[in-house]
Amino acid sequence: MRLFIALVCLSSVIGLSASQFVNGRILEPPVPALCAKQQRPIHERAPDGKGYFFSWRDPALQGVEEDWLGARNFCRKRCMDSVSLETSNENEWVKQRIVDGKVKYIWTSGRICDFKGCDRPDLQPTSINGWFWTAELQKLAPTTDRQQNDWSANGGIGQPQPDNRELQQGGANENCLAVLNNFYNDGVHWHDVACHHRKPFVCEENDALLKYVQYTNPQIRVY
Repeated sequence: MRLFIALVCLSSVIGLSASQFVNGRILEPPVPALCAKQQRPIHERAPDGKGYFFSWRDPALQGVEEDWLGARNFCRKRCMDSVSLETSNENEWVKQRIVDGKVKYIWTSGRICDFKGCDRPDLQPTSINGWFWTAELQKLAPTTDRQQNDWSANGGIGQPQPDNRELQQGGANENCLAVLNNFYNDGVHWHDVACHHRKPFVCEENDALLKYVQYTNPQIRVY
């Protein structure tokens, strides 16, 4: 049973091939020493007990921003991952901390399916059905279902999000999901953004990564 659990956790550690290689970079595995309970940085716990890290609250990261993959890798090395806003309560809880911190925007783990295998019928068209939380391997509701998501009604060219604006203007695909704080006088909502942009980020504890390190490094206390 222990081996089975470790293998299940390992599959989550490895993650989807979508995030493993971006411009030759790798989706990093956890670093056991950084995952230890006394080393893992937690700024606040949500009502459900899950721990969160807010990059702008860390004195060592003041003014430091990362691209989408860099943010995930910082989190994953510490048995966390970029935040996945899976419920309305979590979404509102994180958004309030963005507002309180006067932060312009943050990265989440959200991404559009843009790799081999994304031609599956249930993901078509990917602009509507292809968004998912990479940290949890969970699909988002279709972007057309405005009651089941928090996409902004407005963006840089006045269109509802996601709009892939940067590609329309001759730039990169906007394949990653950020939360913007009234950037377009639209409130605090989700936007599709090109993944190379640099932003502050939020990490949340990832149970699969914690279990993987605990089972493969029993001498390290992660809980």
